Amino acid sequence: MKKAHNEAAVIARHLHTFLQAYVPSQQTPSHHTAKSYQDALALYLGFLETEKAIRPETLSGACFRRTVIEEWLQWLMTQRGCSPATCNNRLASLRAFLKYVGRQDLTLLYLFEDATRIPRKKDGHKPVRGMSKQAVQVLLSVPDVSTKAGRRDLALMITLYSTAMRMDELLSLTIEHLHWDAVKPHVTVVGKGRKIRTLYLLPKAVGHLKKYLKEFHGETPHPTAYVFYSRNTGPQGKMSQTAVNKQLKKHARVAHEQCHEVPRELHAHQLRHAKASHWLEDGMNIVQISFLLGHEQLQTTMGYLDITLEQELKALATLEDEADRTVSKKWKNGTGGLAEFCGVKSMKT
Repeated sequence: MKKAHNEAAVIARHLHTFLQAYVPSQQTPSHHTAKSYQDALALYLGFLETEKAIRPETLSGACFRRTVIEEWLQWLMTQRGCSPATCNNRLASLRAFLKYVGRQDLTLLYLFEDATRIPRKKDGHKPVRGMSKQAVQVLLSVPDVSTKAGRRDLALMITLYSTAMRMDELLSLTIEHLHWDAVKPHVTVVGKGRKIRTLYLLPKAVGHLKKYLKEFHGETPHPTAYVFYSRNTGPQGKMSQTAVNKQLKKHARVAHEQCHEVPRELHAHQLRHAKASHWLEDGMNIVQISFLLGHEQLQTTMGYLDITLEQELKALATLEDEADRTVSKKWKNGTGGLAEFCGVKSMKT
């Protein structure tokens, strides 16, 4: 195998550092989001290798030009059967990497600028079905509070709904993130991009959480213990999203018999959507809702609101009111592929 030229080594180093250092420390605390970056870049490298015959020694900035990326997106749809939404997510991950590269090396900044001009795939994505306040009340009445698991589930669902946190944000909460002694009880949440925001808790949520903590953590819980933990690993291990979703669906199916508005296949994100719409119904400003949800773009928030066009216009009108390091030389190993060369875990293409 020929020796990789300097540009290939530079790009490989940036790929490795982006995934192994930058994403975990700066971009996101979520394992699932970090994995999406890993998967997108692995798929792109796989595409370059299998469809474009790019080898470690021929990797260059030209491999990331707009025309190649557009071919990759088409390949994702036709060869891998990816939906428009999935393609858009993959594109966003690749753009994030190219933005990082441009910051590290100005000579490669043009790659990011070119990638931003690639239009998103039209997505016929249906809005997430929300729930009325009555439906939420029915759901919260279902857990059997005579059992320990039922009391845990109720505390979890009340916290999830009252704060509209993302699932990973909720499961990442530790005892030190809870502030009961403040004038206004609140939790500190570390969201996407490691952005910290404060979410206040109403007395009902505080009451259930305090009872839950006393039962599950004792009188003196450890500051670094996870609030909702896995029964297999104990307070130092997160409760899994799979376990939470399993319990949510179990309670939702029971609640559905009493109120058909409660989806049988309920997932945590629907409670987040529901709370956003209920905040709007209660007269909260769209900007405040966007902050509480941890969104950077107001348009993202609008997608969370289960409202009519007339209500959307009314919500938007509130805005007017507010305005009055080192990479090993893998190319020397003749058996290594492009992904291995860049320090990325390969995915089947």
